[in-house]
Amino acid sequence: MIPEPIQNYLQQQHVPFLRHWHPRAVTAQELAQALHVTGYRVAKSVIIEADGQLWICLIPAADILDLQKVREVLGTREARLATEDVFADRFPECELGAEPPFGHLYGLPLLMDEKLEGAEDLLLRAGSHEEALEVSVKDFIGLETPRTASISLEHPERNTVQHDLHA
Repeated sequence: MIPEPIQNYLQQQHVPFLRHWHPRAVTAQELAQALHVTGYRVAKSVIIEADGQLWICLIPAADILDLQKVREVLGTREARLATEDVFADRFPECELGAEPPFGHLYGLPLLMDEKLEGAEDLLLRAGSHEEALEVSVKDFIGLETPRTASISLEHPERNTVQHDLHA
């Protein structure tokens, strides 16, 4: 279930949202499969540490975070994936691995991949592995005012060439 603080935050900020129940899905790609949508419609939160500062990076579920691009965009010497023990207490009512991208609510800056700006709406983790949240990109950007840049790479499997053995 989506934790009350997240629901209250969206309601208080007058951001309309839809709730989507689904079978338990731990990864963002599993979430896309459970909701029968492309992994480019689901946005996943990746928590990083950049020069000791925690950030939420929001990228398409089908992509992978490019830490070199993150370092360049943020102008930091170091950027690495944060371990759960470092950030778990920042999201107390959320299941580990289902961290929502609401930086203002959780006191963390948000860096969003520019690919997501072109979408109409986003399906997001919202603290639960069994329920997702849908918001319009326009409302999300208005709510969170994320910093946007190119910070992800398409998953390598998407760039493989399929050969027709019968040609």
